[in-house]
Amino acid sequence: MSNTVAAPYPAAERPTFYFVGVTTGKSSIMKVFPAWAQYLGLDAEMRGIDLAVHADPAAYREVVSFIKRDPNSLGALVTTHKIDLFKAAHDLFDEIDPHARLMDETSCISKRDGRLVCHAKDPITSGLALDGFLPERHFERTGAELFSIGAGGSTIALTWHMMQRSRGGDRPSRIVVSNRSQGRLDEIRRIHAEIGSDVPVDYVLAPQRQDNDAVLATLKPGSLVINATGLGKDAPGSPLTDAGVFPANGIAWDLNYRGDLVFLTQARRQEADRSLQVEDGWTYFIYGWTQVIAEVFHVDVPSAGPRFDEIAAIAARASKG
Repeated sequence: MSNTVAAPYPAAERPTFYFVGVTTGKSSIMKVFPAWAQYLGLDAEMRGIDLAVHADPAAYREVVSFIKRDPNSLGALVTTHKIDLFKAAHDLFDEIDPHARLMDETSCISKRDGRLVCHAKDPITSGLALDGFLPERHFERTGAELFSIGAGGSTIALTWHMMQRSRGGDRPSRIVVSNRSQGRLDEIRRIHAEIGSDVPVDYVLAPQRQDNDAVLATLKPGSLVINATGLGKDAPGSPLTDAGVFPANGIAWDLNYRGDLVFLTQARRQEADRSLQVEDGWTYFIYGWTQVIAEVFHVDVPSAGPRFDEIAAIAARASKG
């Protein structure tokens, strides 16, 4: 039996959790979820729903309408399509959480007391992943900047997290966001204005990879560079050319953990010469899925401690199986 379904969507025969993405059948979650379900005592199966990047709004509405009306369809995690799905189908939800309303995105669909709920979990999950590998008080100690390539939902969430006044002095001295199209830059600028942060932000239109290389050259030592484009997973390649030079003593984070991972390869080539800390998206994957599973199945999944460590270990073993 295929682990993906396509429109017109068949009624689920047993409790089902969906993964709305682009190439869902290739994701490690297809091996990991059954192992997690056994550990957490969940009686459910997973099915992927593959949609083209920037699909027709009707396709997003069809997915949300199906989950809403099908009793055995419990909810979904949404990647890549978070902003487009929200824009096309937000009126179909009975509840929209505050993060989703602010960020105009859907990363999690759940049901609560018969009501369909839209969540944006990225501000929580990306923050957990980022704070997990950042050196202590990194931005406060170094005066470093943050450069996020791609102005989609992940960058919106990450920049929101790093702008929080509760971080005190441990915030980037400057944030740079680049994107290939102007529309997404305008949208993230609007959201940042609503947040009301005092961290300076530059918005860079970068239709060519060389445009991102040019931003790299302006960054202070220690700066964090994030590939939040999907390139290397949803499409081949990297948002940088091989000529791009990472900031000395910087941190390179690829939000992807599978695919051709060209950005990660580029960073690792410079790891020794530039004294880089290089991170992939595996921990981001773990937090992203566990927080959504907790919401959809109404179970407690810790974000730290021995039980979380066991959940991470189960994922690592299952993904290699």
